[in-house]
Amino acid sequence: MSAVKEEVQKMIRDLPENCTYEDIQYHLYVIEKIKKGIQRAEEGELYSHNDARKRLSKWLSD
Repeated sequence: MSAVKEEVQKMIRDLPENCTYEDIQYHLYVIEKIKKGIQRAEEGELYSHNDARKRLSKWLSD
């Protein structure tokens, strides 16, 4: 069995019995985003805190 299928099966087993399809979708989404973020960081696609503040300055208020 593939590692992805095993990971998803474990995730589903760990969820509460009364979880919904939306709960499962949300957890899959979060896992995928975390894995992609880690991969990007390992590839050097990082922003410093100051770079992030500059990029988001139009949404941040001081």
